[in-house]
Amino acid sequence: MSARDEASHWLRTHLADLHTGLDALLAEADRIDSWGAHLAERTLAGGRLLVAGNGGSAAEAQHLTAELVGRFERERVPLSAIALHAETSSLTALVNDYGPDEMFARQVAAHGRSGDVLVLLSTSGRSANVVAAARAARERGITTWALTGPAPSPLAQECDDTMALPGRSTSTVQELHLSVAHALCAAVDAHLRHDVTAEPGAQDGTHAPHDGRPRVVVVGDVLLDRDVDGQVTRFSPDGPVPVVDTLGVRSSPGGAGLAAVLAADAAKVRVLAPFAPDPGGRELRNLLRPTVEIVEVPQEGGTRRKTRVRSGGQTMVRVDDGGPAVPRDVPVERVREALSDADAVLVSDYGAGTTLPGPLRDAVAAAAADRPVVWDPHPRGGAPVPGVTLVTPNHAEALGAAEDLGLTVVADDPGGLAQSLARAWEAEAVCLTLGDRGAYLARATGESAYVPAEAVAGDPCGAGDRFAATAAVELARGTSVVDVVNRAVHAATAWVAEGGAEGYRRRAALAGPGGAAHGSTPGSTHESDVGTDGGSGARSGSGTTERTPESVAARLRSDGGTVVATGGCFDILHAGHVATLEAAARLGDHLVVLLNGDDSVRRLKGEGRPVVGAADRARVLSALDCVADVVVFDEDDPTTVLDRLRPDVWAKGGDYTRRPLPEAETVRRHGGRVVLLPFVEGRSTTSILDRAPRSARPAAPDRAPATTTREARA
Repeated sequence: MSARDEASHWLRTHLADLHTGLDALLAEADRIDSWGAHLAERTLAGGRLLVAGNGGSAAEAQHLTAELVGRFERERVPLSAIALHAETSSLTALVNDYGPDEMFARQVAAHGRSGDVLVLLSTSGRSANVVAAARAARERGITTWALTGPAPSPLAQECDDTMALPGRSTSTVQELHLSVAHALCAAVDAHLRHDVTAEPGAQDGTHAPHDGRPRVVVVGDVLLDRDVDGQVTRFSPDGPVPVVDTLGVRSSPGGAGLAAVLAADAAKVRVLAPFAPDPGGRELRNLLRPTVEIVEVPQEGGTRRKTRVRSGGQTMVRVDDGGPAVPRDVPVERVREALSDADAVLVSDYGAGTTLPGPLRDAVAAAAADRPVVWDPHPRGGAPVPGVTLVTPNHAEALGAAEDLGLTVVADDPGGLAQSLARAWEAEAVCLTLGDRGAYLARATGESAYVPAEAVAGDPCGAGDRFAATAAVELARGTSVVDVVNRAVHAATAWVAEGGAEGYRRRAALAGPGGAAHGSTPGSTHESDVGTDGGSGARSGSGTTERTPESVAARLRSDGGTVVATGGCFDILHAGHVATLEAAARLGDHLVVLLNGDDSVRRLKGEGRPVVGAADRARVLSALDCVADVVVFDEDDPTTVLDRLRPDVWAKGGDYTRRPLPEAETVRRHGGRVVLLPFVEGRSTTSILDRAPRSARPAAPDRAPATTTREARA
């Protein structure tokens, strides 16, 4: 083969290999985007990128720093990026004095800070100097990413995340690494805010200003939650136990990790927690990074995991393993720095030892002296530090704490119990949560306050984390403690109705990699936001619960009996409405009210209507004993939502006897029947609004007595 033929053969072989590698690289697009988002956030906040490699990998790494310090495809602020192999004087001195294995690790120790990012390139993943650099970075809380070739490697074991790219030759792998560098630059540019005009934050260890959202630091015990979804079709021949055939496995952050992700819906969140250097710890970091900043503390033992095996939506068994997850060798200065710019601190105690006496507890105690601290306790954890703003035990936790403290309390006096704990713990306030019975808020002196909750059907798992996360965000915003508890109860109620932690994880899975699970959040608990996005959705009285008409019907029918539906605007609920609703309820076992949304009312009634928003109207209706559920819809007539709800009876108020109802055919097509309910004469929202300007003088006598239940039935 001639030299010319050799070159042609090499090119054809190389291009085929490169094409295969690029196809594989395309599947890593989500991972590169996640890296870019994290790197953009950290560099804009004053962090820096460190890179290192040997030989050709050094050239690829230095290419990356050049694009970030300069620019890639468009103008932007310069970003701090340092190639550790490029400063020859320091490099040769380190090799001479410490040996080649330490040439990068020593520089990581000198230049790296908690929150920085280290990218290491090695086609083999076995170069001792890059492996040592990864270890040094981990000890300092630096995020580490590796670009390697296809084989498992020591470098991959030491890094938080690794892209192991296929290639038959070193040259192919190196060219793929360069493609990753360019794609990473594109991702960084895409995630940088377009309105940034200032330089990144100072490089002296101070925190850069954030984007106006409150800053919450979550301190606690992170867990890895795993859900094994499957189906049971047989029993094991070895014993009378069901066999679950696995259909899929889902992982998500638990414990303090879940609380942090929930708080991140409405705040800038930093997690300060022990992480294990094991596969579970790396998985947790990867799950959290797209949403929160991580400041790691070394821990003793492996990652704590809770694995639920589920079939048909029901948990068959839960298996817990890992731990003990006790923090060790706590970097005191890094912990203090992580807490220094917090608008509020949330202590999420899951009994692993984070809150026991030691540097972490001491740092939280110091923070409690000058900023709000929410303490979500655990029976195996330490007691709240003096001066915390709000402690949030449930009833069982409160009784256990009172017993440990030797307090004399009355179990059925939650307000008194909360007040006794507030005195003993030297806390500003204690909020004792009672699930669907609401919460009692008490200070060391004065009377306790009761905050009711609506009883909703759903999964309470994770409701405590939702409550605590909402409380921390609201305190960070400067909200008063009473309003904080009101909003936290409201958010926890909506969380339960939306399916709890399992519902949240399923929504997150549907959102895709890096996606947020939509639902009740600390930033979306205001009822004025409800019912304005079009479509049909069921609402509990909390005003924020999004379910489908189909799920409402299924839930009610599972209790047995017939489903009756009626509908209307119900703007300013009056006696005529109540009479109609009571009459409709007696036509079956469960009454569902189809409520016109705000846009629908406006189109039907004109500008200025509704007087009362959809969320408030839904809440008032849900409070009536005769109403089982409320579904808000924004179409002009209920035909579409009736097609989904499929009631057994459609009860319509008004005089429609001389003309057909447009929705009647839909009801009958699904086997339902239509019943008309005459309006109560003289009772209407319009007449009430017409009389309102004349309210300075006595109202005219009612033209007709209110219809009684017996009259309504007749």
